[in-house]
Amino acid sequence: MRTKTLTMAALATATALTLAACGGGETSGDGETAAAGGDGGGATMRLALNQTEEHPSFIALDNFGQRLEEATEGRYSINVYPNETLGAQAEALQLVSDGSVDMAIVSGTQLENLNEDFLVFNLPKVFDDVEHQMRVVNDEAIVGDLYASLEESNNVTVLGGFTQGARSVYTTDGPIETPADLAGKKLRVQESDLHIAMAEAMGASATPMAFGELYTGLQSGVVDAAENNEVSFWTQKHYEVAPYWSYTNHLVGLDYLIINSDLLAEMSEEDRAAFDAEWTAAYEEHTELWATATEEAIANAEAGGATFTEVDEAAFTEVLEPLAEEFITSESQQALYDAARAAAE
Repeated sequence: MRTKTLTMAALATATALTLAACGGGETSGDGETAAAGGDGGGATMRLALNQTEEHPSFIALDNFGQRLEEATEGRYSINVYPNETLGAQAEALQLVSDGSVDMAIVSGTQLENLNEDFLVFNLPKVFDDVEHQMRVVNDEAIVGDLYASLEESNNVTVLGGFTQGARSVYTTDGPIETPADLAGKKLRVQESDLHIAMAEAMGASATPMAFGELYTGLQSGVVDAAENNEVSFWTQKHYEVAPYWSYTNHLVGLDYLIINSDLLAEMSEEDRAAFDAEWTAAYEEHTELWATATEEAIANAEAGGATFTEVDEAAFTEVLEPLAEEFITSESQQALYDAARAAAE
């Protein structure tokens, strides 16, 4: 297992201005910014999120904070800062590490940069569906050591996961049914060796592109296809320019909730028990909200002219499963993969 230590980007000035504008932190007598939970009471924790107030993640986390405040009789509460107010995910991860921000939602790719074992849960076909995914990523028997692996090196504890839903392919010029149908198509992917290999395994020409450029890329023909969940397909209006959704279900995306390890350690046994209970309620609520949002997104996209087509899923599974053997490079990764697959049975 290889663990990297976060390096400090050129964030200090911008971060200080951002946190000051948001009213984050209390100032102690020596001019230092006090940790949110430093005195064990009346702590309002700052949580960085890259989604809007309407997103299931914001709703579930905001409710989490309200319940936590009640359960701890005001000793702990949470302020969720949406829309990357406290910085993009890479910045938020650094800020949680150094204690400037208390918690954040970050993608699996961000954590993979620190500990390559997190790659396992980013692999195509490691999870059969959302239910299987959530059963694995919130099972301490499977993920306990993994989630604690960044505490010593980065002062970050992973608490658990939020689903990003199953991802499928959508195209500009007609549905696909088999990997052969993707031959010659330029498929937008994230800038990741794994995602590039995934696109190529499915028969497409991998085209890394920033997410914000994708609508125009599909519209202009720079790319012919993309892959994502139904919620993004609808909210980003990609159905307008690539209306053919094909249920490849090649990957179930995942976000993680992280917290500053020192802050977590400061909680009393009673408050930690309340925190854990309310976090469980939060990810369960998020999963339900995600299912509802997915149904609504499909209905809205269909009303807007999109079509949703079943594929030969076994054919896609056949070409994607070998990626696990290619990208798993350690015994610890293999153990995580085997445990995740066993949980599907």
